[in-house]
Amino acid sequence: MMLWQAIGAARDLARAHEIATVLIRYGFSDLVRRIGLDNALESAGRALHWRAPDELLRIGTPERVRRALEDLGPTFVKLGQVLATRVDLLPPEWIAEFGKLQDAAPAAPIEAVRAQLEEDLGQAPEAVFAGLQFEPLAAASLAQVHRARLADGRQIVLKVRRPGVRPLVEADLSLLARLADIVEAEAPDLRRYHLREVVREFTLSLRRELDFAAECRNAERIARHFSGHPEIVIPAIHWAWCGERLNVQDYIDGIPGRDLAALDASGLDRKLLARRGAAAVLKMILEDGLFHADPHQGNVFYLPDNRIAFIDFGMVGRLSETRRHEVAVMLYGLVTGDSEPVADVLLEWQEDGDAVAPGRLRRDIDNFVDQYKGMLLKRLDLAAMLSDLMALLREHGLSLPPELSLLVKAFITLEGMGRQLDPDFDIAAEAEPLLRQALLEHRAPAMMARRGWRSLGNAFDVLAGLPQDLGGLLRAGRRGKLQLQIDVVSLKHVADQLDRAASRMTIGIVTAALIIGTAIVMTVVHDPALGGLRTLGLLGFIGAVAGGLWVLLSVWRGRRG
Repeated sequence: MMLWQAIGAARDLARAHEIATVLIRYGFSDLVRRIGLDNALESAGRALHWRAPDELLRIGTPERVRRALEDLGPTFVKLGQVLATRVDLLPPEWIAEFGKLQDAAPAAPIEAVRAQLEEDLGQAPEAVFAGLQFEPLAAASLAQVHRARLADGRQIVLKVRRPGVRPLVEADLSLLARLADIVEAEAPDLRRYHLREVVREFTLSLRRELDFAAECRNAERIARHFSGHPEIVIPAIHWAWCGERLNVQDYIDGIPGRDLAALDASGLDRKLLARRGAAAVLKMILEDGLFHADPHQGNVFYLPDNRIAFIDFGMVGRLSETRRHEVAVMLYGLVTGDSEPVADVLLEWQEDGDAVAPGRLRRDIDNFVDQYKGMLLKRLDLAAMLSDLMALLREHGLSLPPELSLLVKAFITLEGMGRQLDPDFDIAAEAEPLLRQALLEHRAPAMMARRGWRSLGNAFDVLAGLPQDLGGLLRAGRRGKLQLQIDVVSLKHVADQLDRAASRMTIGIVTAALIIGTAIVMTVVHDPALGGLRTLGLLGFIGAVAGGLWVLLSVWRGRRG
């Protein structure tokens, strides 16, 4: 019944059956049973085949999960890609496996694409764009890309959202949210993965990715940040034709990041490209607060004069000024071997501070950082350090805020790309001067004055609103509606113990009374006219035994707890 209440719609039941079938096929029948999916589907008359092929059971669990996500379709592939960024929740073998998920799909029918373009443009697409190629350059689960030209001959690409994809994604997101609730309720050992939070974060991320106008705004903001850096290219956006389902931007004619052979043949400087790419991503993170959250090889092109072009800004991370300073403090502490600021920042990032043992965490972080002290920067693997640090957080049952998990993933991806370009690439050496500069700027007089004025303004707002707040407080007091609520956890625990003790005492008194009454009744001289009393006495004896057993069991369970 729990699953029926959770699913709530016949439309989702068919999808739930498909999910259960895929999970069973890859050897996760126990999970299907634990979350109650089998009971709901069997009561709906849908048979489940409970045996997975032997060859699938011989492969590792991370690979089976990855292959199951691929079979479940685009929404679940995207979910796996988001999980690949959660290095704070999942161990490296899972992150590596989810990193293999390919967001590829067959092209959508030309008729459907053309009809959607005509609806978005208000006229036939051929009347707007010259040489429009309906054979896509690339097709993914959410969108596909087509080449075309403007009237002035400028080469462009059209990123078109797949027709009809949004209702399908929304249905899957709804079902994922319900399944996350069920899993956390029925499988307590999986709660440490924070499935509800992961699904909520994933839902927000995927909805933003479905809005191509938001992607265009991200690209323009990042392009403005690099307006004084000619070595970094961001495709220009053509807003006249952009919208929620259509992104029109310049075509980048360069060497794809994956084609290292073409890069070598072009004569471009690999070492310089690695340094420029690292400097660009570090600038996004430490200076701008808006960074490309997925700077992998497919989103990078190399251009003449050792320039680098970034594309696809559907997934970006955002960092406030305070967060950027905290990131700089933590990374600088890792690079310089100073463990205290690293521990301070990590503790500050935990929303549930009561669940953390600060002393033990500080000792573990101090031991962790100490092993890198005195190491030359060129021998320091910052990505490996961050991965090990995330493993340490997992041991303590901690996790990072979503934007920070994207940041760690971006760092790890960045170093991997840099080392592919240049085996001697040293991201710690590249980051160290930028981190020092970011910390110096945070303490610069102008920045301190700005923060001071901001704090002064906040204090003035509080003082200005104080008379009104006091007036409301006094009015509530005069009306007798003023309430003071104090929640003392320790007192609540004592009250619960007293309540249990009173319940045991009550049952104990009733049990004693039954024993005494039963003893009196059972001593009555046998008389047929009094047979009912003896039966009543027997029932009282049985009740006394049951009450005594209950008291003993309650005391035993209380001591065990």
